[in-house]
Amino acid sequence: MNLSFFDQFSSPSLLGIPLILIAMTFPALLLPSLDNRWITNRLSTLQLWFINLITKQLMIPLNKKGHKWALVLTSLMVFLLLINLLGLLPYTFTPTTQLSMNLALAFPLWLATLLTGLRNQPSASLGHLLPEGTPTPLIPALILIETTSLLIRPVALGVRLTANLTAGHLLIQLISTATTALFSTMPAVSLLTLLVLFLLTILEVAVAMIQAYVFVLLLSLYLQENI
Repeated sequence: MNLSFFDQFSSPSLLGIPLILIAMTFPALLLPSLDNRWITNRLSTLQLWFINLITKQLMIPLNKKGHKWALVLTSLMVFLLLINLLGLLPYTFTPTTQLSMNLALAFPLWLATLLTGLRNQPSASLGHLLPEGTPTPLIPALILIETTSLLIRPVALGVRLTANLTAGHLLIQLISTATTALFSTMPAVSLLTLLVLFLLTILEVAVAMIQAYVFVLLLSLYLQENI
């Protein structure tokens, strides 16, 4: 019984062909397509307003040099947000519950920010590994600690996103299973667990949005350190 709870996190396949790529590209169908008209329908206007709001929020911690990354960061934010929210629908698969995918997103972008800093300001980037005024006996230990904390950043990004979404999906499945099992024997308790399930679903919608924002915001902060 316990093993079946984790079946929802296994990558779906059809005739031996993994369907995770379809799950990853499906959110692109929800985005507005390019149009020559200035005024389109209300849905496109709302989507463009929301994307503009996201871009402004992500560009707040960055200076003008970091605004070149606006398209990358905004696209990543919208991509993660749509995948997380669509994954809350019944009988769907959430690609961001896969640690391999999250690490594949986090590591190249973190490496790009690191290489940007080493190319533009190598002295300042390497200076982060050794705080100013460090006593001489502590220099080797601090360099080792700062290097470890630097290298663990992409792992922390991927694990944080995976753990939060996985925990939320497991809680929803556990409570929904309890609601169904108690409906025939204890209807009152079943209704109470149904209310808890409804509140938890609202919470998971908020978590899906917050985790997508935190993922991209931390990347923007890493970028700011290197520019």
